[in-house]
Amino acid sequence: MTVDALTDVTGVRVGHATRTGGGWLTGTTVVLAPEGGAVAAVDVRGGGPGTKETDALDPRNLVQKVEAIVLTGGSAYGLDAASGVMAWLEEKGRGVRVGVDPAHVVPVVPAACVFDLGRGGDFRARPDAATGRAAVEAAAASEAGAPVQEGCVGAGTGAAVGPMKGGVGTASTVLGSGITVAALVVANAAGSATDPETGVLYGELFQGRVNHPEPHVHEAARGRLAESAAKNALPPLNTTLAVVATDADLSKAQAQKLAGTAHDGIARAVRPVHLLNDGDTVFALATGARPLDAGHPLALNEILAAGADLVTRAIVRAVRAAEPVEGPGGVWPSYEELYGGR
Repeated sequence: MTVDALTDVTGVRVGHATRTGGGWLTGTTVVLAPEGGAVAAVDVRGGGPGTKETDALDPRNLVQKVEAIVLTGGSAYGLDAASGVMAWLEEKGRGVRVGVDPAHVVPVVPAACVFDLGRGGDFRARPDAATGRAAVEAAAASEAGAPVQEGCVGAGTGAAVGPMKGGVGTASTVLGSGITVAALVVANAAGSATDPETGVLYGELFQGRVNHPEPHVHEAARGRLAESAAKNALPPLNTTLAVVATDADLSKAQAQKLAGTAHDGIARAVRPVHLLNDGDTVFALATGARPLDAGHPLALNEILAAGADLVTRAIVRAVRAAEPVEGPGGVWPSYEELYGGR
């Protein structure tokens, strides 16, 4: 049975650590690979990325597999969350072996951050190593194939998409070949997820699921968004993050291609995208449980297409699952609050 989430890729687990109240509106999300790691790659398209250990994922470099990927709030400060994940992995003996002693490992933990500083009211309230540890422990404690909580949790706690609240979303599919592909996103974009003329989510236009709001509902929503944006003095420094995972047996180069084409999924759901004040970053994970058809040189294509489609669908789910926030750090209505379930 599938749960339409990243965890439908066997062995992949997701954990969130969420901090709210008292000036906090942030958190960390950890994607934990099966023990022994997964082939990983990354593609960065935004002009203002905040990342850690992404050079290790270059196909030309030594590291072949990673045990975890960290998505975190807190901008560059929040990358400290990866230290907590690294410490936990070391305790478990999980990482790159660097000596005869099995305990001598160096966990390579790629990480990327979103900008949410001050959105809870306190600029200094941001994830740290303890937050990262809490998220990886939550991932490890989860059941195999467990549903993934969406909306304002983990790295999506303080997320915003334009003037609206953003968050975490996830989706999956099983291809005709039996290969599973899935995506998890943190939707936190400087651009908008909605068509300004109709209020329809761009991602739903792409999916062909068009149900236009009544004109008076859209006009009221536009007015509310304009009022909210005027109250938010913080700069539109954002970033959309994604992890696309598959159980296919991919090389690092193939995984990098998957990460790159998955960015198309962001471009379908958010406009404009990949701006200088975005840090849009997509990771790819391949567990290797299912071989590609070696006799078919284009067998990767269906995985590439699915990855982009799932990122689009995950962004739609993130925006729809988000809850409104009004506090000392700003005001962000949610899509559901403005337009209803439709």
